Order: sequence, then structure tokens, then C-alpha cells
Amino acid sequence: MKILMVLTSHDQLGNTGLKTGFWLEEFAAPYYVFKDAGADITLASPKGGQPPLDPKSDDAGSQTDATRRFKADAAAQAALANTVKLSTVAAASFDALFYPGGHGPLWDLAEDKHSFALIETMFAAGKPVSAVCHAPGVFRHAKAADGLPLVSGKSVTGFTNTEEAAVQLTDIVPFLVEDELKKAGGKYSSGADWHPYVTVDGNLVTGQNPASSEPAAVEMLKLLKQG
Repeated sequence: MKILMVLTSHDQLGNTGLKTGFWLEEFAAPYYVFKDAGADITLASPKGGQPPLDPKSDDAGSQTDATRRFKADAAAQAALANTVKLSTVAAASFDALFYPGGHGPLWDLAEDKHSFALIETMFAAGKPVSAVCHAPGVFRHAKAADGLPLVSGKSVTGFTNTEEAAVQLTDIVPFLVEDELKKAGGKYSSGADWHPYVTVDGNLVTGQNPASSEPAAVEMLKLLKQG
């Protein structure tokens, strides 16, 4: 069971002068769901090496059991510090694809041709493809085999417009995840803000927010075990 987790390499929050990146909990919780199930995990990012961590996700108030476990796990920290370049990975080498969120993916992974190719190839092959929080934005240019947007007609979720407004970044981000998924023809739905909410449509799994990262990973694992 080989799982590819793709993280952002983007660290600038628009033109605010503030830093962004990936959200720690959205990486750590799925990582341990997969690790504890015996998966062979490869970490990749557009630039390779250490992906930038959104500093807000490292605040005391954002810590969870999974993030605390990560901070005590030297092997996991070493793996994260040495992500492989996304352009060097082949879809055929993996059984499933997972994108943690954070605001960073909205700038780089949402526009990355290597990312599109991986998503499209693995999805067409029936392999589980999952993204949580802001990461469903990576589907904005991805196409299904029929040439329609990948999410067209499919049940999807992602960071809500009201959650984006709550963190006061509506006018900073390059696009709103909820709007983009709807524009691409996705059957968008969501739960209460900040509460776990996951959709599964065939081999496509999406989670709404940080709290949804672990349950999304669990759903992807179920698909893997079903074969």
C-alpha cells in the first residue's frame, strides 16, 4: 500500500508580508492514519525539500494528539524535511494520493501541471484521490477522462466561504475553494464551520477543514482496503 502525500512549497500569504504554507494538523493526522495502517508513504512538494509550515498551525491552540506525536517523531520530521520533487514522481508507483491543506496550495499546487497530471492519471485509474481544507483547490484545473472538470457532478467539500471570512483572508487568497468547486460543477456541500465533514464520491474523497483531515484519511484508507 503506497501512498503519495503532496505538500505545498509556497510560503507567502499574498502580498501581506505574512507567511503561509501547509497546515500541520492536516499533514500529521493523515500521516499517522496511513503509517499506523502499515502504508509506505512518500512525501512530495513542487520544490522538494522542507515544505513551509503555516506558522499559525504551530500555535499552542492548534495542537492535536497527531501534531504532538509528530513533534516527538524524529523519523517523520526527517521525512518531511526531505520531500521529493513532485516532477520526479510517477502515478504508476502509488496506490493513492492525498493533499493536506493550508493556504499555500492555492498559489502553487492549484496551478501545477505535474500535480494535475498525477490527479488525472490516478483518478482515471480508479485510485483513491483525496484533499482536505484548502487542498481541494488543487482540482480547479484537473479534468476527467471525458474532458469535463474532474469534480463536475461529484459530491465534494472544502474550506467554506464562511470559514475563510472568519480567518479574514477572503480578499487575500487567489480564489475561494467553495466558489471554485461550485464553478467547476461540483456538488458542493458542507457541515458546520470548523466541524469534521467529509464527502466520498467513488474514488474522490474531500474534507472541509482541519478537523476533517483525519476522517478523510480514514475514508481513503477504506477505499484502499476495498481494492
